[in-house]
Amino acid sequence: MTPELTIIGGGLAGTEAAWQAAEAGLQVRLYEMRPQRTTEAHLTDRLAELVCSNSLGSVIVDKAPGLLKAELRGLGSMILACATAAAVPAGSSLAVDRDEFAAQVTARISQHPRIELVREEVTAIPAGACIVASGPLTSPALTADIGRLTGQRYLYFYDAVSPIASYDSIDMTIAFRASRYENGEQEEGDYLNCPMTEAEYHTFVDALVSGEQITLREFEQEDAHFFEGCLPVEVMARRSRDALRFGPMRPVGLRDPRTGQRPYAVVQLRQDNLAGTLFNLVGFQTNLRWGEQRRVLRLIPGLAQAEFLRYGMMHRNTYINAPELLNPTLQYRGRADLFFAGQITGVEGYVGNAATGLLAGVNAARLLRGSQPLILPTTTMLGALCHYVTHAEAKGFQPMKANFGLLPAPESNIRNKRDRYQYYSQRALTALRRFARDRGLAYDRQAAEFTAEQSVRLAESADATIGESH
Repeated sequence: MTPELTIIGGGLAGTEAAWQAAEAGLQVRLYEMRPQRTTEAHLTDRLAELVCSNSLGSVIVDKAPGLLKAELRGLGSMILACATAAAVPAGSSLAVDRDEFAAQVTARISQHPRIELVREEVTAIPAGACIVASGPLTSPALTADIGRLTGQRYLYFYDAVSPIASYDSIDMTIAFRASRYENGEQEEGDYLNCPMTEAEYHTFVDALVSGEQITLREFEQEDAHFFEGCLPVEVMARRSRDALRFGPMRPVGLRDPRTGQRPYAVVQLRQDNLAGTLFNLVGFQTNLRWGEQRRVLRLIPGLAQAEFLRYGMMHRNTYINAPELLNPTLQYRGRADLFFAGQITGVEGYVGNAATGLLAGVNAARLLRGSQPLILPTTTMLGALCHYVTHAEAKGFQPMKANFGLLPAPESNIRNKRDRYQYYSQRALTALRRFARDRGLAYDRQAAEFTAEQSVRLAESADATIGESH
């Protein structure tokens, strides 16, 4: 009899887990509550819908997100395969047409012969092998049941959706195409840039900090605190008048073609779909009312007549106190056949969510087939990330993205940061390849090393252009 596995949640973690488990021979029942029950952030009923940025981060392997991608390609990630197929121009980052990406994931899952997609809300954790990948917007009923199971009080932070503007409404006599430190060999950069003078910047900041915000609901007011990696722009501006121009509006590596000079500040917009008709404001998560957003954002040079097809919003995300509850295999400590994956574990970032889904799917399949679930080496990015969220200080536990600070230090001191990051990446990919070989785990070395080789070329190109700019 074919082992059966239930997965709750059709986001990045749940679909990746379903794919991995089904490919390992399990019969998978994947539950997604949309469209029967919607959320305050999703717009469609497609699986793996991206509700924040359309960027999955850097592909340069000497950066933490790029290393995690290389590891996942080696392990056969379905999410990364779909993202690559739906990619849009974004320099050294992997950005996608979000509609095309979600359509590809939905098609792959729906057509897999060992995956049954059930469009129903799950209100309680079922008996039998199960992966909870219900995400940051877990329904109240399931949240209550998980609370009863764990006995833990939930923690909350706020995630963000950036505004999207139509390309045709952007004034390209002011805005210009460019990527930071581009060498001029490419015809045009991957980003649209709206430059600001000092006076324009201060006028914008004044309007931003005085803009009317939405009123938080009672339960949000009780638990509200912001995850530092996802602060609303108005919160950053209130902390320091220069916070934005040293943060998401930093102008370094850019020159306004109208003046030949570096702007005082700049707002970057990134392509959001394959057709190039939609662009999102990079790093512009906000809690302002929609009418206020229209007024304030149109103060940005080049966006005076902008048509905003989606406004920014902040929404409550839910995650468990993983250090108290989970093993690094992502198994719940009180029940071996129950796994958690994705943002509900306290892992941050699209690729981190997919990565924990991959590990949960692989480990569930191993458990049901009589093998030991895997604990990945902490010298790998995925292993280090899972180790962190299951071993961090439980008091005040906060979500975590992939970063080199999670990895063990080199055996000998490497002072140069670039050399140190290269060491981390090479060590990680070597450790993962050997681990997979020793455990009989499928691993595509060519896919992982192609990513690494490609990233070296990108990094060398960036170094060359930075050198030229100096």
